[in-house]
Amino acid sequence: MRVMMVTYGTEGDTRPQVMLASGLLDAGHQVTLLGEQQALATAAQLGVPHTALAGAIDGEVDALVGQGNSLRAASRGLARMARRLSAAWVEQADAAAAGCDVVLAGGLAAFIGISVAQRHRIPVVGTGTVPVTPTGDFPSTFLPPGPWPRWINRPSHVLATRQIWRQFRRPLDDARATQLGLPPQRRPPTDTPFLYGFSPSLLPAPADWPHNHVVCGQWRLPGSAQALPAELQHWLDTHPAPVFIGFGSMRGFDRERVFGGLIDALGPRPILLSPGWAGLAENWTPPPHVRICPPVPHEALFPHCALVIHHGGSGTTHSASRAGVPQLVLPMVADQPFWAQRLFQRGVAGPPLSLQCFERPALQRAIAIASDADTVARARELGQAMAAEDGVATAVATLECWLAQDAQSGAKSS
Repeated sequence: MRVMMVTYGTEGDTRPQVMLASGLLDAGHQVTLLGEQQALATAAQLGVPHTALAGAIDGEVDALVGQGNSLRAASRGLARMARRLSAAWVEQADAAAAGCDVVLAGGLAAFIGISVAQRHRIPVVGTGTVPVTPTGDFPSTFLPPGPWPRWINRPSHVLATRQIWRQFRRPLDDARATQLGLPPQRRPPTDTPFLYGFSPSLLPAPADWPHNHVVCGQWRLPGSAQALPAELQHWLDTHPAPVFIGFGSMRGFDRERVFGGLIDALGPRPILLSPGWAGLAENWTPPPHVRICPPVPHEALFPHCALVIHHGGSGTTHSASRAGVPQLVLPMVADQPFWAQRLFQRGVAGPPLSLQCFERPALQRAIAIASDADTVARARELGQAMAAEDGVATAVATLECWLAQDAQSGAKSS
């Protein structure tokens, strides 16, 4: 089976797609992955064939974080990307899909993948780590934190998809006509099968989802790639379990205020600080009990930690949860408030923190809740449940089954 995967997002959005691609390769399939240029380092490390899509996402991340996860800012950012990049993405995806048997489409490039699959007359499957299928169980992850009345849940998913579609529709229709020879698409597709790379132990599939929208479990790094640098491993072996602080691909926040405030509120506990895309403030020297952590696999690092403080991205959320470690989340954009609230509801994390309310007493209260013995016990139970899941294997087997059924249907109809 020849598979073309296309996605666009930050490191946290792209890495799970790389894990799925790696699993497909291990199962004997041919894969090409198209993704955001700065988020493809893991693909190179795992030997996943890949191509960088046009454009860079870091400027849009800066704008979103700087404006407090504003829906208006998000919409403007999507519109800018759609106008600038749709034609280039279509050209790249169209070339990569030639001779393929299926397109896996995710992230901000999902509509591109769907159009290219139509052009080549091959099946398309949606992929992602954030629930976008309409349900009455919870509101769209693109809504700001509630509380929201229950009646808004299902319509909010539909409205969120339409909002994204509106930003891409005109430039995509232009590309469909001039590059793919396809008619305009009047509305966003709603009948696409979907594979989700999040954990059913953390968020079970709602009962009102279609049968072909499958929650597989986390798409995570294979065990063979989960080694830590020897120097870091020695530090972990000779210190009490540290607190990890890291915000991944997030940028545009006051690093000195956020990193410094957390370090101050944590007191003398050993801390691993991962600067991520934000980097460190100029001329800042960490205290002796704070070690700067290089980019390492979360799957290997988090089981050594006592607490994980992060931004609430789906990938980091799942890696910390699977490690059985309590968490504290400072959500900034997109689906991060959703996962922060989900962890708090499950009792495995302190209450979500806010960039706007970031004072020492609030930090210490949240840290105390996250460090409480009951929170620690619930986190361990969640980790044990997630340890039984193999999200990549489930996704690969499900995809193979779907395509086999399609082939049988095609043979019968001919």
